[in-house]
Amino acid sequence: MGLGWDPANPDGLLVGAKKDIDLNAAALLFAGPDFVDVAYHEQLTSRDGAVRHLGDSVTGDGDGDNEAIVVDLTRIDPAITTIVFLVSCYTGQRFGQIENGFCRVIDNVTGIEMVRFDLADAASHTGLVIGRLHAPHGSWEFTPILAPIHAEHIADAVPLVAGHLG
Repeated sequence: MGLGWDPANPDGLLVGAKKDIDLNAAALLFAGPDFVDVAYHEQLTSRDGAVRHLGDSVTGDGDGDNEAIVVDLTRIDPAITTIVFLVSCYTGQRFGQIENGFCRVIDNVTGIEMVRFDLADAASHTGLVIGRLHAPHGSWEFTPILAPIHAEHIADAVPLVAGHLG
């Protein structure tokens, strides 16, 4: 999963100093209905080493993905049934206050972008459930969800994603 954005102009002005906005990408790991692990800016790797957050950007400076999460499906603990990907605004701003915000999911084997979402489409929210990886029939599948939530931190988001486990 890739997440990108640019610093915002305060109050929507076209000129002036940019305001840093800290978005965060996260992957929440579930065993059935139970939240058991996470990879995000404060814990970069899941306990099994299969899910890795590649580092925190607190400003959105730079081109392309500012944050990324990579999953190695061959290393996932067999107890894990679902991985939910989400984006949240750690500094509390709503997505409508950022510029050029997007999140995307790419198949690392094929390089194909499976889903891309413009964060402006969730303008009044501080969080977004991107989608889930799950293995209902023995092989992993990605299902887009794209459900806005109000969450600034992982602790806020966990109870809100329970309805999206499949």
